[in-house]
Amino acid sequence: MKPVLVLYATREGHTRAVAEYAAAVLLQKKVPTLLVCAKDAAKNLSLADFSGALLAASVHLGKHEPELIDFVVSHRSELATLPAAFVSVSMAEAAVEDFDLAEAQRQGAAENVQQMIDRFCKQTGWRPKRIKPVAGALLYTKYGVLTRLVMRYIAKRAGGPTDTSRDYDFTDWNALARFAGEFADELGAEPISQPAAPREEHAHAGR
Repeated sequence: MKPVLVLYATREGHTRAVAEYAAAVLLQKKVPTLLVCAKDAAKNLSLADFSGALLAASVHLGKHEPELIDFVVSHRSELATLPAAFVSVSMAEAAVEDFDLAEAQRQGAAENVQQMIDRFCKQTGWRPKRIKPVAGALLYTKYGVLTRLVMRYIAKRAGGPTDTSRDYDFTDWNALARFAGEFADELGAEPISQPAAPREEHAHAGR
């Protein structure tokens, strides 16, 4: 079996952890993978060498990382011929999954998430069969002073945590495992047990 391309674009590193975890699920199901950072991916990378593709990108200011957008635009016709999945990592999804928030807030966040995904699909001309919104992380202790203040302001408006002395990981790793497992099943993978979620120092690595 040809390997599955697991390609990610990240700003602070958390989406890399998301991609690594998805790749671990595929590997445990006997699906060979190649993990590649979008910044390192040559535009002439041939998707003919892969049996499928799982792409992941973080969202900042409502936009997915530009290097992943560029990659998809350059390889759109090839992606259309492969089993493919897309993972969108954002803090807006964290609000969607926070049942302590008012229903109106969660619904507004869900609409925001969908708009960002729709924008990505329109920009790239690619809408894969499998799309998974994933909640990201707040990395207060790793941000610069200005970024920390901006992220605290955004979190406060959204009803999120504002204690900047610690980091917060909102990713539902079990849901991510199910998503990656279903994608592996589509590729004809073997049934296996779920891998452990990333350790805290990896999970708190940013979007």
